[in-house]
This record gives sequence, structure tokens and C-alpha cells, in this order.
Amino acid sequence: MNDIKKKSFYILILLNFLILLTASAQHTVVSGTILDSRDKSPLPYVTVLFKDSRIVTKTDAVGKYTLSSPGPFSQIQVNYVGYKTQVLPISPAVTQTVNIRLQETSQSLTEVKISSGKKARYRNKDNPAVELIHKVIEHKPMNRMESEKTVEFQQYDWMQFSLSNLSEKFKNKKIFRKYQFLFDEQDSNEVGGKNILPVYLRERLLQNYYRKNPEKNKVVVLADKHVNFDDGLVDNNAIGTYFERMYADVDIYKNNIVFTNSQFLSPIADGAPAFYKFFITDTITTHTPNLIELSFIPRNENGLLFEGRIYITMDGKYAVQDAFLKTGKGVNINFIRAMEVKLNFDADTAGKFHLSKSHLLVDFGLGKEGGRGFKGERTVVIKNYKSNVDHPDSLYRGESLVVAPDAEKRSDQYWAENRLDTLAKDKLKIYSNIDTLGKMKSFKRLLDVASVLFIGYKKFGPVEAGPFYGFYGFNNLEGFRLRLGGRTTTDFSTRWYLAAYGAYGFKDEKFKYYGSVAYSLNNKSIYKFPQSFIRVSYQRDVDVPGDESKTVVPEDNIVSSFRRGVNNQFIYSQFYRAEYMQEYASHFSFNIGFKRWTQTPAGTLVYDSFENGQLVRTGQITSAEFNLELRYAPHERFYQGKTYRERTIEKYPVFDLNFSSGLKGAFGGQYEYQSLIGTIDKRFYLSQFGRSDVRLEGGYIFGKVPFPLLDIHHANQSYSYQVYAYNLMNFQEFVSDHYLSLNVDHNFNGLIFNRIPLLRKLKLREYATFKGLMGGIRDENNPNLHPNLLQFPTTEDGVARTYSLGSKPYIEGSIGVGNIFKVLRFDVVKRFNYLDNPGVSEYGLRAKVQFEF
Repeated sequence: MNDIKKKSFYILILLNFLILLTASAQHTVVSGTILDSRDKSPLPYVTVLFKDSRIVTKTDAVGKYTLSSPGPFSQIQVNYVGYKTQVLPISPAVTQTVNIRLQETSQSLTEVKISSGKKARYRNKDNPAVELIHKVIEHKPMNRMESEKTVEFQQYDWMQFSLSNLSEKFKNKKIFRKYQFLFDEQDSNEVGGKNILPVYLRERLLQNYYRKNPEKNKVVVLADKHVNFDDGLVDNNAIGTYFERMYADVDIYKNNIVFTNSQFLSPIADGAPAFYKFFITDTITTHTPNLIELSFIPRNENGLLFEGRIYITMDGKYAVQDAFLKTGKGVNINFIRAMEVKLNFDADTAGKFHLSKSHLLVDFGLGKEGGRGFKGERTVVIKNYKSNVDHPDSLYRGESLVVAPDAEKRSDQYWAENRLDTLAKDKLKIYSNIDTLGKMKSFKRLLDVASVLFIGYKKFGPVEAGPFYGFYGFNNLEGFRLRLGGRTTTDFSTRWYLAAYGAYGFKDEKFKYYGSVAYSLNNKSIYKFPQSFIRVSYQRDVDVPGDESKTVVPEDNIVSSFRRGVNNQFIYSQFYRAEYMQEYASHFSFNIGFKRWTQTPAGTLVYDSFENGQLVRTGQITSAEFNLELRYAPHERFYQGKTYRERTIEKYPVFDLNFSSGLKGAFGGQYEYQSLIGTIDKRFYLSQFGRSDVRLEGGYIFGKVPFPLLDIHHANQSYSYQVYAYNLMNFQEFVSDHYLSLNVDHNFNGLIFNRIPLLRKLKLREYATFKGLMGGIRDENNPNLHPNLLQFPTTEDGVARTYSLGSKPYIEGSIGVGNIFKVLRFDVVKRFNYLDNPGVSEYGLRAKVQFEF
């Protein structure tokens, strides 16, 4: 019996061993990495399961997964919102590696159909998709970052700009034979085509802090790496800022998303149901929480709207889990042929979703999609997201943007360890490629040509000659005018800057000239933000009377030489100037200066007055003044070169206050007075109704002065349209010692034309402007009441041509059509009053070269 029990025991052990051995042999383990097929980026939180089972796993933050089962399975299924579901064969009962690349769904949203016996008309009422989007809008405040007491996170972003869609024929042209190392290949189905030539790459690592009360954003730039060009043409940091503005942050929770100068309406904006059509196109139950796929298309295909899909959590919070946005083919925006945005959100420890990754892809070009153009990309990755962590107030003090001292000096090892995203090696090649390119003589010659064409200057060692567009001009006083000038660059000195020009008028046979010397106090270019320099200058040239900010010299080119009406009154100006300019990182600046200005009338202009009834003609007048200008431009950004910079207009206001005090008896000054002028400039974005550029300006002169020192209001007698001048006012027509003006220039961005079938394809844009001016002259400065003052100018027939404003304001307005051939704007201008003044017109047609996106 004992032998039987022993045998049974051994048999049982053997059977258990065989069962375990069999089970082990059937164990199926699959692991690998899941990437986006387009940009090769890892996809986090992708659902992976054995087909027809409940054995599920998800990828981690870098796209890695492991799926195991004690049973044999022959297929795995991969699901991810916005991507095509894949079912892949595997070897059963084997441990194996399966790397997967997912493709985005290519659903054409403009072809969404609702099947029924009769085609249903789309309505918002009783539409479950619209009811859902209303829930999303209602819950926006609790799902935004701003709902938290504090938020902090680390951000890594990279942006790239490339020539795209280059054919093999173009690539193999003789001019590029030496540059073949620059070209990359990509999937031909990707935006931008097959061959691309990367020309710019920038990476940044940032630490962000947000506090709700009192509200404050603080950004610390920990590392910054970018392509470095020869900075004779562009400023390397500024071009990065320019591209960053083009590839703006995409916050779907804001009502409007700004790209370049255009404002797109978010699909979850408060008023989105009035501009979008929504459709529930899928329900995802393999995701926790469950999701609803909500597709949308614009009601007006030419409007600044998206089409795409958003995935809404069905947990009562109605948060956005993922979003896929793209522009339609008919959208009224220039040079952008296609634009795609992909947004991913992750849940924090409290279960609240926040942006974890965004990818923006833009195809720029003049022709149709598929032709040569430019490709822009920007990816933002957010990690270490924390909310409601208290920090001392000292963290939020000072500037909102702080750059670590060694941010641009980080080593390659630092970047390899701290990149929060897998950046493909072919993107990193651009750093060495551009270094190699910059050493090639042929490329340096190409930069020289670009400098002449776009900036107007030709570099000769440490000196630049130009501007060449001002080489030739003409006016009634000088006749044919030639001008040649130049300036030094940082190659000459980072402390000293010299500039000069000479000009000659063949009719008046007089030389004009200018020279300046500047000393940089911060050992940086005097054009580079923040400016800090001292400058002295001397200038002798021709001015349009009373408009010292718009002399013939700055506008000295062939286009501005053509004038309407009578243009025969000028002054020869002689300026001595000294100034101290100081800007701060907060974008507050001050300029303290001294100016001595001698005005000599020329042409038919004379300075006449009366003493004891006798006519007295004055040959010239001289003023000497100290002035202080205060300027504050929060969040201002520039497109900047080595010897110039241009402000980019954004939504933030710019405040300017200028105080001047005239000196009598010192430095040859003949008049004592004080002048105060203030301006506020602001751009208002009005979503689908366009944008308005508004300027409010006021001025007051204290003291008794002759008319050349009054505010002579900016007029325009050219055929070009000038935004900040009165386009139907004649030069010197109105003067004031106190005034208030309002200028509104509104761009409707195709709001009307986009709805007209025959015009919508032209992508024209409508403009409307209003310009109002109130002002006057106090009795003490009115030459009609005081004959001993210099008298207002008259025509050759003795008819008055200069006036003070009466009880009614000067008003003019215009209706314009822009984006003609993408570069022209025409305005029909109407002047509403003071029509009895000599030489004025009630209507006028003006043109303007205006590049817009």
C-alpha cells in the first residue's frame, strides 16, 4: 500500500510538472515601442491588448509597452485616439519584440454624412453633438490651468524651418552641387513633400511657474540652443523669436488662437456653435475614462476656422483628452497652404487633464499644395506638472522671463540628458550643417545678395553702404536728388557706431549731409534690445514743413517722390542732437536729449510778420530744447538684424509720453515753451470680425511760439495710403497748440467677401478706417490776432493755406480692399468736412504695398 501511495505521489508531482511546463511553454510576452509614423515621436498611453481578450496594457511616457499572458495568442490590437487601429500578427507562446508605428486617421471631415431616408438639414437645436460641446464650454473654467492656485511644469520645445517639397531636379541644380549634405528626405505623404532642406532649428528647456492670485507668470530659460548664422543679415535670437511668434502656443481652451497676425476661433470657444458644425463620430470604450470623438467642420470654409476632431472625457468633467486641428483649403490666410495641430493631454494626480504635448506643422508657399515652399514645425513637451505647490513671493518678483546666465552654453551631454522628447538625429544634423555652410564662400556671397535685396545695404568688411533704395529721389525744390550713405557694424566695434550720408540736389545745387557717433554703454549693438547708448549727430537736409518725423530723407525713395497737389513749400533744416537712450528688460525705456533746430524757409514758403504795420521777413528761426521721452511696451518683440530692428505688432498696448522744454537765450534758442505729447497704440483682436489697430494721441504746447513750432498735423500728399497720416489733408493745412486725435484702422479679414461665391476664391479682405482730429490754437499763438507773430503761409496768390481747427473736428474715413495679389491694398478715402479750404479733394484713391499672412 505504501508503494502504491509513493507511486501515486510521484505521478502527481510529474503531472504537475508537465502542466507547469506546458503552461510555461504557452506563455506569450510582447514588448516594444510605439511611435508616430510621421514624426517618429513616441506615443504615450496607447492601448495595447491581445485581440478578443481583456488583457490590456498601455504605453509609458516614452511609448514603451509590455503585454503578457499565460495563454497563447496570435494577434495584438493597438488603439489610440486619432490614429488608425492596428491588428498585428504575433507568434503565440513566445517572448518577442514588436515595434509599431501608428498612422493618423485620414478621415476627410468635409465628407461627414448623416445617413437617413431623407437628407437632414444640420441644426443646432436638439443636436446631441451641440449639446455635448455646450457641456465642454460650460466646464472650461474648471479645466483650465488658471483654475488652480499655482501651477508649475518643465517645458521642452523645438522648432524647425525648412525649404520643402523640393524635386530631385531642383536638388541637383548646379547651384546646390556643393550643398547636397543639407538635404533630408521624408515621407512623400507628409506635409512639405519629399525633399526638404532644413535651414533653422531651435531647442529650449524652460521652467514655468503660474500663480493665480495675484496673477503672475514666471518663465526661466534653463537652456537655449539654436542654429547660428552669420549675423550680418539677421539676429540669431530675434529670428528665433520671430519663428516662435509664427508657431504660437496653441491653447484650445482660449476662445481664439493667434497664428502670425490672424486669429482662429477655437472649436470650444464660447461662441463656437455659431461658426462650426459638430458631429459625434465615435465612442471609445477602451480608454479610461471613456471618450467621445467629436468631429467638426467650419460653416464658412473661408473663415479663420479649423476642421478636425476633439476627444471629450465622459467622466462628468468634459475635458479635452486629445485634439487634432487643421485648416481647410479655402481658409483666407496668405502663404499658408496647410496647417495641422495635434494636442495631447494627461491627467495629473487629481485626475485633471493638462497639456502634455503639442505638435504644430505648417506648410508655407505661394503656389498650390505640393509645390515648392517652406515647412515649419514646433513640438512642445510638458513634464513634471504640479499644481497647488506654494512658493515664496520672491520667486515671482522681477521680470516674467529670466534667462539663466549659461543657457546658451549648455554642453551636448547636458542636452542629451535633458531633452524631454526624442529628437530625430536627422534634425540634429542641422547644427553642423549650418556651421559648414557658413564657412563656404558661395554661401557668404548669397547672404550679401540677400542683404542688398531685403535690407538695402551692401557689406564691405566692417562697413555697410546704403540704403540703395534711397539712392535716387526727386522733389520740387531739389529736382533730381542723389544720396549715398553708410554705417559701421559690430565688426568695426561693439562700442562705437558711426553713420553718415551725403546727398546733392541738382536743381537747388546744394549738398546735404548727416553724421552721427554713438557709444554703446552695454557693449552691444545700439540696435539690439535692450538699447543703452549715447549718440551725438549733425544733420543738414530738406524737410517737409513742420513734420520733422517724416522728412524727405527717411522716405527718400522713388515711390515717395510722386506727390499730388501743390508741393512747393519746404524748409532747410539744420539739427544738432545729443541723446541718451536706455531700455530695460521690462520694455520700459527713456530717452533724454537735446536738440538745436534751425529752420530756413525754402521754395515759396516765407516767414513774414508785421511790426507797426510794416512787413518784416525773417530768414530763419532757431529753437533749442531739452526733451524726455518715456515709453512702455509690455511684452514687445522685434524682428531684428545687426543694424536695424522692426517691432512686431501684437495685442499689447504701447504707451509713449514726450516732454520738451524750449530754452530762450541759450544755445541760440529764441523761444521758451513746453510741449507734452502722449500716444497709446493698441491692437484689438475681434475673433471672426477681424482686428483693429487703434491710436489715441493728444498734445499740448505751453507758451507763445510761432507756427513752425506748433503741432503741424501729419498730412499725406502722396498717392500711397499712410495709416497714421491724414490722407486727404494737405501739408501745413492745420496747426494746433492743443489737440486730441483718434485713428482706427480695421481689417475685417474677409468677413464679407468670404461669403460671396465669385469673390471668395480671391481671398480679398475688407478695410475700414476712421480718423478724427480735434484741436485749436489759443489766442496768444494765433497770428490772425497777433500780427507780430509769424503769419500763416499763403499760396502764391495770397490765399490762406494754413488754418486752425474750429469747433468741429477734422474727420476722414476710408473703405479699402486688400490682399490684392497678396501684396496690394486700395482705399477710397473720403474727407467729411473743411471742404472749402483751397486745393482739397472730397475723395481720393490711395494704394499701399502691404504684405500680410
